[in-house]
Amino acid sequence: MSNHRTVFSTANVWACISSGRLLTCFAQVLLRELFKMIPSSYSLTEIQRRMDEVKRFLNITLSIANAHTVEFYTHDVWNRFMAVPPQEVLSTVSTCSDQQREPEHNAKEQAGTTFGFCNDTNRLVDTRELLQAAKAHSLPGLGVCMSRDELLQALREKREENGAELEPDEFMNSKKSHEVQSMSEVVACLAQRCGVKQVIDIGSGKGYLSSFLSLQYGLRVYGIDSSTTNTHGAQERNRKLKKFSRAYQKHSKAMKAQSEATHSPQEELAEIKPLMNGGDDVLYVDGESVMSQEEEKVFIGLLEVKPAMERHQEPNPETEELFLGALSVDVIQTTSPRVPPSQLSAEERERRKRENLERKAQNRSDGASTVFSPLTSYVTAETELRELINELEDAVMVGLHTCGDLAPSTLRMFVAKPELAAVCSVGCCYHLLSEEFDPAGQGCLDGMCGFPLSQYLRDRSWFCGRNARMSACLALERVSLGQGIQMESLFYRAVLHVILRDHYSSFKSEKRVGNVYSKAKSFVDYVRRALRRLELDESQLLDSDIQGYHDTYRPRMDEMHAFNMLKVALAPCIEGLILLDRLCYLKEQVDLSFSALVQLFDPLLSPRCYAVVGLKSYKVRI
Repeated sequence: MSNHRTVFSTANVWACISSGRLLTCFAQVLLRELFKMIPSSYSLTEIQRRMDEVKRFLNITLSIANAHTVEFYTHDVWNRFMAVPPQEVLSTVSTCSDQQREPEHNAKEQAGTTFGFCNDTNRLVDTRELLQAAKAHSLPGLGVCMSRDELLQALREKREENGAELEPDEFMNSKKSHEVQSMSEVVACLAQRCGVKQVIDIGSGKGYLSSFLSLQYGLRVYGIDSSTTNTHGAQERNRKLKKFSRAYQKHSKAMKAQSEATHSPQEELAEIKPLMNGGDDVLYVDGESVMSQEEEKVFIGLLEVKPAMERHQEPNPETEELFLGALSVDVIQTTSPRVPPSQLSAEERERRKRENLERKAQNRSDGASTVFSPLTSYVTAETELRELINELEDAVMVGLHTCGDLAPSTLRMFVAKPELAAVCSVGCCYHLLSEEFDPAGQGCLDGMCGFPLSQYLRDRSWFCGRNARMSACLALERVSLGQGIQMESLFYRAVLHVILRDHYSSFKSEKRVGNVYSKAKSFVDYVRRALRRLELDESQLLDSDIQGYHDTYRPRMDEMHAFNMLKVALAPCIEGLILLDRLCYLKEQVDLSFSALVQLFDPLLSPRCYAVVGLKSYKVRI
């Protein structure tokens, strides 16, 4: 604070004196001023102004994002929105991507156009103007995000050297390792800043983040997931890791007298097995087989990670990654639907309750050796955490890629529960968000919608629409490198829609034929498979009729490609508004000392790379 002036308002001081909490209030005000020194920590008014900028841009462009690809030819989408040829769009997109131009907040608008659209026809006439405006209205263009390093610097008065701390670059070849390593350090710093030892991981899945937080940082983690399958998987991994840990601790005590000697993990494992197993090739702990030869590399990873903190040495990145990989078995999986308790049978509710009670009893008996506690529960903002966690203390709430409404529910819970000191939430699956003001929406669960979350957008009845939220899930950085969009499958589906219109007067849901493309050998085969899936009479069409549709629309495939590239360009703006809404919600709360959007991950590795972070005033230690 050497070159900064901290100003305390008279109103703040008198309020503190009158309440008898002068020292506490002084600390809170000081903390707020410390965080204000970070340029990226914007005020509520500034966030609202950025939201207005994005809303103005999306008022003009959102119709493109909401255009359904399935209806591309049946609704003549290209001619409705575009007054430029597709080749020009593709060329401009490629040029802008190659140049990597910086966002321009004050992009010049031609007379009679707004963001590249003609004011009279509402059709696109200037692709470059649209792309520049899209960059300017994305989160990087708006400049409202902190970097991970800025946040860590804000949380730590002085960056401490940690021998076990791993450089992010070591994990760039593994998406999940990168995410967990990056996020866990932030969570650990939040816990240290708030003086807490408990973490509640919402939507914890198989327990990947939870296990790492506990093992690497010694935190007591409760992982809550609505999927029984995920919880069982986490419990099994938890069981194995506890056994690994016990084996290591026994070996550590035996080797304490030889602490001066240097042993590789392979040498340590070779010494453990004869002591415990009488020379067997399979490691046994407490009479149970723990590892086969194939699993030994996992244990070697643990031996490398755990002592590193004690020896103040860097663990081997390769063995560290093996260990992280062992924690993430089956981590890439289809997201299971969240089933509300009201939709569960009485037997299923009773079974989950019984299993959770059994896990709690087991965790209590295990004591400090517990890696983390996985629990099965459907979580909403109304969930009573003390009913799930008997030993609940002040805690940090986290969520890594919480799906749909679970991310806003996490933030609502953070605000409502006094025991939650901080939050770090990374959402995903925006297409599964419920929208309060979308006329085509299906309503909100328990009367609480996922979007908008802030009172500011709710007062304006803002909505995006499902197709726009689906577009927000697109990954601009990956698509720019030629990854992410399977154009042929989209083309097949759109032409199928023309066939359904012309011959069957049918417009059944595209979801029913979503996986047909991967099995089809040709367009004709695709259509016939789709017709059978839709239970329609395929005998009405000859193969030549089907091929004729393909040949007619194939020259127009560039239109679909160009249009989808514009959707990709708009994706960061839609995602940005959703995330700004969440940040605005935290800024609207009176008892928070700090809140920010933080880029935690490399977007090439993890497209949903932004975290919403918040700390409560009365929970933070300075």
